[in-house]
Amino acid sequence: MTDTAKPRREQILDSASRLFSERGYHATSMRDLAGDLGMQGGSLYAHISSKEELLIEIVNQASRQFDEALFTLRAESMPADQKLREAMYRHIRVVADNMDSATVFFHEWKHLSPEAYARVTGWRDTIDAFYRELITQGVQEGTLRADLDIKMTAYLVLSAVNWAYTWYRPDGSLAPRDVAEQFADMLLGGLRAPTGAQP
Repeated sequence: MTDTAKPRREQILDSASRLFSERGYHATSMRDLAGDLGMQGGSLYAHISSKEELLIEIVNQASRQFDEALFTLRAESMPADQKLREAMYRHIRVVADNMDSATVFFHEWKHLSPEAYARVTGWRDTIDAFYRELITQGVQEGTLRADLDIKMTAYLVLSAVNWAYTWYRPDGSLAPRDVAEQFADMLLGGLRAPTGAQP
C-alpha cells in the first residue's frame, strides 16, 4: 500500500520497487505503476521520464545503502574474522530492511541499459574487493587460514549474504543478526586458523 505521507516521487519509487520485485521489471508497465498509485498513466511523466529511470534510481539507492553499511568497517579496529562477521550482519540487514529494492537490485539489474549496467558491475567489483580485503587481512594477521583462496572465499561469503533476498522473511523467526551469526559460525568454522597458528 502506498504511504501517502511520503513525497510523491518516493511513493513512486516504493511502488516501482514492490512491483518490479513481485512481477519483474519487464512485466510491469507504466500503467501498472500508475494504477498502483491511483494516478492517471500520463501523470507519472510529470515525476519521471521513463520506467528505466526508476530502475536506475532503485539500483543506485540500494548500492548506496550497502556502501554506507559496509565501508565504515574499514576504519574499525577489530580482528578480521570479527569484521567479517559484522560485515555479513550489515549486508543481510540491508537486504532484510529493503526486501523489495534488494530483490530488484540483485535480480532485475540485468535489464539496465549498457551504461547503467556497467556502473552496477563496477559496484559489484568494489564489494568483491571489500570482502577480499577482509579475508586478506585475516590471513595476514593469522585469524584466518593461510591456505585460503582469497577470491573463492570472497565468492562463498557473497553467495551467502547476497542470496538472502530469495528466502529471508522479515516476519519470520530469525532476525538479520540471527542469520548472520549462523552463517558466520558455519563459514568461520572452516576459515579460521587453528588456535596458536602464526601469521
